[in-house]
Amino acid sequence: MTYKIAVVGATGAVGREMLQTLYERKFPIDKVYALASSKSPGRQVSFGDDVTIDVEPIEKFDFSKVDFAFFSAGGSVSEKYAPVAGKCGALVIDNSSAFRMKENVPLIVPEVNHYDLKGCLFENGGISIIANPNCSTAQLVMALSPLHREFNIKRVVVSTYQAVSGAGKEAMDELFNQTKKVYVNDPLEKNVFTKEISFNVIPHIDVFLEDGFTKEEVKMRDETKKILDENIDVVAHCVRVPVFVGHSEAVFIECENPMDEELARDVLSDTEGVIIIDHRVDEGYITPKEAAGEDGVYLSRIRVDNSVPSGLVFWCVSDNLRKGAALNAVQIAELAVSQGLK
Repeated sequence: MTYKIAVVGATGAVGREMLQTLYERKFPIDKVYALASSKSPGRQVSFGDDVTIDVEPIEKFDFSKVDFAFFSAGGSVSEKYAPVAGKCGALVIDNSSAFRMKENVPLIVPEVNHYDLKGCLFENGGISIIANPNCSTAQLVMALSPLHREFNIKRVVVSTYQAVSGAGKEAMDELFNQTKKVYVNDPLEKNVFTKEISFNVIPHIDVFLEDGFTKEEVKMRDETKKILDENIDVVAHCVRVPVFVGHSEAVFIECENPMDEELARDVLSDTEGVIIIDHRVDEGYITPKEAAGEDGVYLSRIRVDNSVPSGLVFWCVSDNLRKGAALNAVQIAELAVSQGLK
């Protein structure tokens, strides 16, 4: 069986990666529609090596023509058009934060919580939308899930070092242009970030909330609890760094059960999609540069935290455009097919 697919936000960094991932994973496609706002007239995007697709305006698109609709055009677009697509019979996989915390919307990382998705359908009280988690959350829970099953995690402290591609193509352009201008001593322009991003780090992602945390940090907390366990305490500090692709995280966990480093390594090694690169020598660890373009969630610097009764520390890196967005979305579609939703 083959399926008709719409990719909303097809001209953006994640949209293009979704098209590439659908092609690479040989998802059974009959036809692909590339959608964007009416501000992108006459544009084309690639699908595979030899096919180009004309971009159509989402404002005029009939979603009854497709089986799946992948949304990656921001929360406001998803809020407006994702319910429309669902009502037209498409199964929506949404990459924005618009629906993640709604009770009748599953928030899915297939390797972690591949539960029955039928509850998302209209006939079962849902709205035919499945949410893709925040890019930093996706890689985090991939590592936490096997550790939680074995050691019963009670608290997570995570500091993220997030690539500019998480803020979209314009953010990538801003880093590129600022870096060039530094070398020729030209004045720098700030359009996307609040401070200069080239040769700098910015301890602020998304808007500030009244308690001093940012929305990005709250997303990580709430999404991790929804996916894994509401009883886990999570605190995050999210930092933007001058890297194009690849999010990194320093993760500290406290557990109820006694920690055993060898056992922790074993359960992580046995987890689909998790790859350990951890040699206690120079260059014996992963960085975002090596993870870019790869599907895995990579772990390094694994060691026991002796400052708490039962703790573990590790370094977690993944391509935020792939497992953090496009790959996870396509895996959700594959899961939906396997569960007979389409």
